[in-house]
This record gives sequence, structure tokens and C-alpha cells, in this order.
Amino acid sequence: MRTLGIIFSLGIVRAIIGQVVGTALGYGFVAGLRQAFGLEPAPEPAWVLGAIVGALSALLAAGVFTDWIKWIFGKETPLRHGPPPDRPEWTRYLSVDYNHKVIGIQYGVTSILVLMIGGILAIIFRLELSMPGMQFLTDLNTYNTIFSAHGIIMIASILLGVGAMGNYLVPMMIGAPDMAFPRLNAFSFWIGVPSALLLVGAMFIGGGWDTGWVGYPPLSVRGPLGTQLFLLGFYLNGFSSIASAINIIVTVLTMRAPGMSLFRMPIFVWGSISASLIQFTATQTVGLALMMVTLQRLFGLGFFDPTTVAAGIPPGDPILYQHLFWFYSHPVVYVFVLPGLGVISELLPVFSRKPLFGYKWIALSSVAISLIGFLVWSHHMFTSGMAEPLRYVFMYSTMLVAVPTGVKFFSWIGTMWGGKLSFPTPMLFVLGAISVFLIGGLSGPILGTVPTDLHLHDSYWVVGHFHATMFGGFVFPFFAAIYYWYPKITGRTYSERLGKLHFWLMTPGFWLMSLGQMRVGLMGMRRRIADYDPALGIDFTHSLITISALIIGWSILIMAYNLISSLRTAPVAASNPWGSRSPEWQVASPMPELNYDTPFEVVGDPYDYGLADSNYVNMQPSAAGD
Repeated sequence: MRTLGIIFSLGIVRAIIGQVVGTALGYGFVAGLRQAFGLEPAPEPAWVLGAIVGALSALLAAGVFTDWIKWIFGKETPLRHGPPPDRPEWTRYLSVDYNHKVIGIQYGVTSILVLMIGGILAIIFRLELSMPGMQFLTDLNTYNTIFSAHGIIMIASILLGVGAMGNYLVPMMIGAPDMAFPRLNAFSFWIGVPSALLLVGAMFIGGGWDTGWVGYPPLSVRGPLGTQLFLLGFYLNGFSSIASAINIIVTVLTMRAPGMSLFRMPIFVWGSISASLIQFTATQTVGLALMMVTLQRLFGLGFFDPTTVAAGIPPGDPILYQHLFWFYSHPVVYVFVLPGLGVISELLPVFSRKPLFGYKWIALSSVAISLIGFLVWSHHMFTSGMAEPLRYVFMYSTMLVAVPTGVKFFSWIGTMWGGKLSFPTPMLFVLGAISVFLIGGLSGPILGTVPTDLHLHDSYWVVGHFHATMFGGFVFPFFAAIYYWYPKITGRTYSERLGKLHFWLMTPGFWLMSLGQMRVGLMGMRRRIADYDPALGIDFTHSLITISALIIGWSILIMAYNLISSLRTAPVAASNPWGSRSPEWQVASPMPELNYDTPFEVVGDPYDYGLADSNYVNMQPSAAGD
């Protein structure tokens, strides 16, 4: 009975039950109301209200709103620290908790699980594409739903990974005991639960959705019920991005340790705050676009319908959706990439034993990328019918992004040049990230230039470029971060042998996959299609791409096994196994509940590796590690 009680006390279990019950109540209310007034049954409005009520019920049942509701009624709501007094410690990771490290781990584990789900979907349609003809996905709508779900689920996974690194690392790196708004921090994670359930449910309810992750009208307006659930799940996820961004910005600006000026911050923090500025300011536009599609589906409003003309109201414009969507969705690429590039810049000096070359230039280049990122969205729309002079404006602004990105590449080379390099698993993934991101960076300007984009738009070249950018800019750095901070999170080491096996399977596999995707794109392969003409002569390359995807999948399973098994069997880690100067490595592992028992003072520069008598932080004796 006690075990059953513990299970039903878990926030995740209560959230799922709450969402199911709330969805049923919302659906039943609309259905009953329409029946009472003698109206025809309309499942879509009922599902929409059910989804909204279900999301709120999930958060309420999980306990996300508990403290806020108590505060409204005038009750004291002191923050609870530490594990629940009447339950095992592991339960805090499956329930609402306000500690930033717990929330960071919740984000990280969820990110890896979602990454695996998205990867499984990719394997399914990659097996279908491994040879010409329809093999087993004979229903084209099923194929379209699977690849559409793969796209949005992988993007959700990367956003969760960004949340994991930002939540776990930023307060520790700047000397803060927690995030500025711990309850809002918990909300930013838990709103993702109903969002994820809606996205997964959309695959099986109401015919799925076949719009791709972009959800362009008129297809998204005319699509089945599953399309509406996808739109709502996507919309809810935006609240997580906005809340998380507010927390990062306020925490960095107000809670830095004494002596930590902006140009004494760890470089990863610069990447996080630059990404947060994008999340905070751009997410509203995609939310608006998704809401407008929902209103058009429910009430027939003609935002994106050029055939609907009301008295005195001009016709709708489907291109408007693309402008709203890409004004967010191209900058969001830098939300993924900037923290990843921050990890690269953070780890290279540690394993090169040299100062970070051009620290201020790297810091400012992150801010420059975030600002320029708002000026390039229409290069996704060169084939959409925009005014021709605008094509050239956005072509040149797209080329401009290469300048601050190039600053980072030259800094990385300068940091490694003449250094005393060592190659543990985190460093290998950093070098892999640089090589893969370089593939994405060199293939990008071809799509940002009008003549070549008109030829390659919507081809598999775009798929190869996008995967290289995402994997090099985030996934490889994310794995480097997991291996690097694993001893800090767990107090344990991991198997270097398995870590390096993960790297040596994944990296060549990804090179082959990405370059193969670009090759079939040049040969005429369109993206978002279930079959291709055997006369193109690309079936062998497609087989190689599929084999590469399988190798990447196996390598990630090896990583998961390594991390899980090391929790119990690996030796206890040294307090600072990498010889890092960063403050979180100057205290015992795992970190104390509030990070630092006594405050520390920043007295030097963060990356003066190899310089005699140089200190970054002055730790109090009581706060020093073993």
C-alpha cells in the first residue's frame, strides 16, 4: 500500500491523470452544451476546450500552482528545500521541485528520452526510404504523420536540452543559490508535460497530421483533427520557452557573485543569456501564428485564406503565416546553437590548458548572432513569392551571420594552437561538434544565396544542412556537457571506454548521413516525400544514410547504458577531475542543496589556464571541496 501511495503521489502520475480527467471534462462540457441547444456534434471545438482544460488540470494536479493558490488566499508559502521528508529522495525528480539542479536533471533526462522517441520515428521512415518503392508504410498519411512528428519532437528535445544546461549550470557558474524565480522555473518544465502528451496524442487521434513541423496553411487549416492537437501542443510549449528565458535573464543580471562583472562571466553564461533574449522576444510571434490558424479552423476567420473576402476586409494571405512563423523559427535555431557553442568555448580551454583566445570577442559574438538572427528569417521564403528586392536584403543579412560565427571558429583554433591537448570523451565530442558544425556552416550560405536556394529549396540538401547545424551546434555539445558535468551531477565517474565508443560510432556515422543527404538533394531528391524515382540513382546512398542513422541510434543507446550503469558501479569522482577554474568545480560533488555554503568572490579572469599565480575565484575555506 505504501508503494502504491508513493506512485500516486508522484507529480508526473498526477499530471497525466489530471490531464486525462480535465480533457474529458472539457470535451464533455462542449459536447453537452451543443446537444442541449440542439446543435450538430462538433468534435474539434470539444477537443480544443478539452485540451486547454486538460493542460491546466495537469499542472494543478501535479502541484505547480499550489504555492501560488495559497499565496492568493493569504497563506505563507516558504520555499521547501531538500527531498520530501516522508518519501524517498528519488521521488523529487518525478514531482514538482523548486531546486534548479533537480529541474535541470528533469529537463535533461526528459530531453534524452524525447530524443530517443524522435530517433525511433526517424528510423521508421528511414527504413522506408532505404530503397525505392513503398516497403511497409503504404499509407502516405501515416508516413507524413511520422516524419512530421519526428521534426517537432526532435525540436522539443533540443529545447529541453537547452533548458537542462541553462537551469543546471547558470546559477552554479555565477555563484547564485538558485534561479531568481524557483516556482516559475518549475512551471517552465511542467508545462511541457501536457504539451508533449498533446503532440504524441496528435499522432493517434483524429487522423494524425501531415503538415510537417512548420504547419503551413492552407494544409494546416484543412487538415484532420490531429493537426489541431499538434498546433495546441506546439503553442503550449512556447510558455515554457518564455518563462525559462525570463528566469535566465533576471538571474544573470541580478544574482552574480561579488566581483563577477559581465566580462568575468563564464562564456557559457553569455551563450545562455543571448539565447534567452531570443526566446523572450520571438516566441510570441509563432504563438500568434498558431493561434490564428486555430481561430481560422474553429470560427472560419480568414487570416490565411485568400478566397475569403468579407465586407470591407481584404482577403487573407497564407504568406503572412510564413513571415510570423519564420520570424521565430529561424532565430530559434540560435536558441539551440548559442548554448552549444558556449559549451565548446567553455571546454576547449580546460582541455587545451590555455586561456580562451579572444574571450570578449566570443562573448560579444553571441550577442551579435542573437541580434542578426532577427534579420534573416525570409531566406526561408525565397520561393514563396516575396518582392524581389527583399530577396537581396535578406540574402546579404544572412551572409552577415557568418561574421560572428567565424569569430568563434578562429577563437577555437587560436585556443587549441600550441596548447597541451588532452582527449577525454568531452573533448572528443567538442572536436566532433566543431567538425559537424563546420559542415552545417559551409552548406548554409548556399541556401542563403538566392540563385542556389531557388534550385535547392525543399530538397534533401536542406535536410543535410539542418541536421549538421543542429547536431554540430547543439547535440554534440550537449553530449560533451553531459560527460563533462556527469561527475559533478552524480559524484561518480563514467566508463571512458564506452564514452569513446559512443563518439567513434556517432561521429563518422553522422558525417556519412549528413553528406549523403546533401548528395541525394543535389541529385534531385525532394524532402517530405515517401518515395523517389529509381532512375535518380540514389538508392545506394539512401541505404547508406539509413545504416548511418542506425549506427547513431546504437551509439546513443550505449551512452544511456553508460550513464545509468555508472550511477552504481563507477568509482567516486575526484572533486575536480578536469582541473577546471570554474566555481562549481571548487566545491564537493554533487553540489550542496543551495550550491555554496558561503559566498565566494571573483578575483580574476575565468580562463587564465597555464598562467602562474592566477586565480579566478576566492573560495572561503568552509566552501572548499575535498
